[in-house]
Amino acid sequence: MDNRRQGIHGSFPLLAVAAALLAGLPLVGVLAAGHDLRPYLHLPPLPPNVDQPPFSWPVFLGLTALLAIVLLPPARRLAHALRHTPLPPPASSFPGWGWAGVGLTATAWLLAWNRYSWFAPWQAYTFFPLWLGFILTVNGLCQWRHGSCLLGKDPSLFGRLFLYSIPFWWFFEYLNRFVGNWRYVGVEDFSPLGYALHASLCFATVLPAVASVADLLAGFTSLWRPLTGQRALPLHRRSGVLILAPACLGLLLIGRYPAYAFPLLWIAPGLVFLGLQLLAGQPSALAPLARGDYRPVVLWPLAALTCGFFWEMWNARSLAHWEYAVPFVDRFHLFYMPLIGYAGYLPFGVECLVAVNLARQA
Repeated sequence: MDNRRQGIHGSFPLLAVAAALLAGLPLVGVLAAGHDLRPYLHLPPLPPNVDQPPFSWPVFLGLTALLAIVLLPPARRLAHALRHTPLPPPASSFPGWGWAGVGLTATAWLLAWNRYSWFAPWQAYTFFPLWLGFILTVNGLCQWRHGSCLLGKDPSLFGRLFLYSIPFWWFFEYLNRFVGNWRYVGVEDFSPLGYALHASLCFATVLPAVASVADLLAGFTSLWRPLTGQRALPLHRRSGVLILAPACLGLLLIGRYPAYAFPLLWIAPGLVFLGLQLLAGQPSALAPLARGDYRPVVLWPLAALTCGFFWEMWNARSLAHWEYAVPFVDRFHLFYMPLIGYAGYLPFGVECLVAVNLARQA
């Protein structure tokens, strides 16, 4: 109990400082641009009022080349490992509650993608049951393949993730007010309170979904063994300043130059938390790097990308859904998302890792 209290008390000041930076710095950027703050504080969110630059072939090709240089080598190594690593047999039978998750997912999917007249009053509310079913299904797969799952190993953490996930995603919604990269359609009839409650319920599923997929992937231990025993990358307290300073600058730029700084939305928040943790001397989510263990920075981006595919797929034909307006690269879509936009799920996975680490410490 003492350790638990220490974790809560130690995390609270850090969370408060991080929240102040995440909320305040973009507003400072808006003030620096000479704009009114009120549209950024409205609930439900007002339609984004950002003048988005048009598609640019040089930017698109440049980003594509950069992503290819960064991602193709590890993707080839992963493909090689998949071909040459035999999978162990399932550790147990598929649990009954996992089948319940499969049934819930299938039912919610059917209802989300159709327009039955009898279901019309509830048509906008399919997101939460769909993703609750997904989370149960993934945990069932993990129990079947590996003999344990996040839900069974640490039900307290599993439950806390639903709570932590709400403010976690609300911060991304808040930052999107500055860059206007996505907007929601089919939610116009919600009152401010109804919107906040329903959105919070949906946002509660983000961290449990990504964490459950990461747990499923991590269970294939032999597949990820080459990521251990690598060159150590120690992160010291002084590293916190080197991480926190550019992260804070990025948040300022999101408010000042949203059409150009929008990618920082997926990078700066996690760096703020990481920098503050290092400055406070707290264990960080990237501590395994100091032991030469790079599994977290591979598993969690892959988990977020996996969830991202399902988020975008199920979103595509749902009544209440989101649509994108991404500067310079808004072409060649898979569902509503520009293909190159899926790269944003990779740093988002590290953001999820940082948030789950905070929940675990609490």
